[in-house]
Amino acid sequence: MSDDIDGAIVNQLLAALPSEDYQRLVPHLEPIDLIAGEVLCEPGEAMTEAYFPSLAMISLVSIMEDGSTTEISLIGKEGMVGLPVFLGGYSTTSRAIVQIEGSALKLNGNILKSEFDRGGELQKLLLLYTQALFTQASQNAACNRQHNIEERLARWLLTAQNCVMKDELYLTQEFISQMLGTRRSGVTVAAGTLQQAGMIRYTRGKISILNRQALNDTACECYRVIKDEYTRLLNSKWS
Repeated sequence: MSDDIDGAIVNQLLAALPSEDYQRLVPHLEPIDLIAGEVLCEPGEAMTEAYFPSLAMISLVSIMEDGSTTEISLIGKEGMVGLPVFLGGYSTTSRAIVQIEGSALKLNGNILKSEFDRGGELQKLLLLYTQALFTQASQNAACNRQHNIEERLARWLLTAQNCVMKDELYLTQEFISQMLGTRRSGVTVAAGTLQQAGMIRYTRGKISILNRQALNDTACECYRVIKDEYTRLLNSKWS
């Protein structure tokens, strides 16, 4: 297990808490391994636990009646899954699914709600995170309408790399097309363009980031808008 509850490797939200607040949570934080494809919550399902990823990536996705999916937001070490737990909505219309396996800390929803209701730093931090996540979701919606697939793919790959802090991402083009809400053929062409430019290397089921700066230069403005907002609100360490 790669999570260290004493703080060697921790989620950035938890790491930002004052020591006293964090230590109150420590007895209730359960280190877990999240498996790719694992569904943490379905639409309309009451959430009873919160998840704080360390080295995993989780997607919140919208599901249409025909089964098609589009990603709303990506969550990694900078965030958490479980907003309904402390906001009081109990459930959402999206699915939370693990896209890249890795470690996380799980917290009982009642414990989180109790700590949130104390009105201290945890409450402030989670509300700021909620605003940052809303920015990501709204910017993604605009991005899907305004920018071409190469720009969107570059933005998405940069965000995914930030989530797990790895240069190798085990993802298929079919999966990426579902998250971006576009045809697989479009992702194949865009990935080929990025590969020919030396930004990435794609082999079956794996994408390696080779030139992050070039990828950053190719990404649409949405990546920088979201990054700047996370930095402003949470001082998140985005590259």
